[in-house]
Amino acid sequence: MNKIFFIAEIGINHNGDLNIAKKLIDNAIEAGFDAVKFQKRDIDIVYTAEQLNTERESPWGKTFRQQKEGLEFSLKEYEKIDLYCKKKIHWFASAWDINSLIFLDRFDLKYQKVASAMIVDHDFLIEVAKRKKYTFISTGMSTTEDIDKAVEIFKNYKTDYELMHCVSTYPMKTEHANLNTIDALRDKYQCKVGYSGHEPGVAVSLAASMKNISSLERHITLDRSMYGTDQSASLEFPGMNFLIKTIKKMQLSLGEKKLGHVLDEEKELAKKLRAHIKKI
Repeated sequence: MNKIFFIAEIGINHNGDLNIAKKLIDNAIEAGFDAVKFQKRDIDIVYTAEQLNTERESPWGKTFRQQKEGLEFSLKEYEKIDLYCKKKIHWFASAWDINSLIFLDRFDLKYQKVASAMIVDHDFLIEVAKRKKYTFISTGMSTTEDIDKAVEIFKNYKTDYELMHCVSTYPMKTEHANLNTIDALRDKYQCKVGYSGHEPGVAVSLAASMKNISSLERHITLDRSMYGTDQSASLEFPGMNFLIKTIKKMQLSLGEKKLGHVLDEEKELAKKLRAHIKKI
């Protein structure tokens, strides 16, 4: 089995509050995640002026623009996140536009992430691939042709990547998980394949861990009742802690692929339980 790389997707569940982000980072470290991930957007590129001017009630005001601005961290805040994570845990972010990709260049990040929404933007994929950093590519909402093109771009630039099976519904229904797609992706593209989950609970992620995935990404939160569209599909600390510890036990339980292996403890017990049997 692959050693799974565990990614805690903070995303925008920090609600623009650096203290919440720090608590989530602490929780991720304590639970045993290998990395935390954020999302970075230039809202004037990702959204139209018409969208930004629409009415939307939020803790930051009454327009869509105010909501989206409230969810974005500034350079100063990302510098604090970078400092906070140093020597504790890897951090990186999924950029949703080229400006945001350039913004993240100022940090010495080991990993990159292509969100499912961005897999069809070939100009963006080329810019990501040019940076030569190990890249996780989510495949939600994507056709085979979409994935083919993304893989082709990363191969052309000789940039290491892995695909992540993903279903882009929030929260995802169990019957939509289709985890056998993990095998199909691995067979077709001959690469590592992870799983990015948006389901409530941990059952589907536990099942995914038995599909020889190389990475597992789950959204995390301090409280699922907090404001935000991703909160309900996120894990609070008890859930994330249970998930990682259980997967590690499950993987340990698989052991080695061999027959006829008898433990020393079994040999001692065998003497007692078979003492009445006549030896031939």
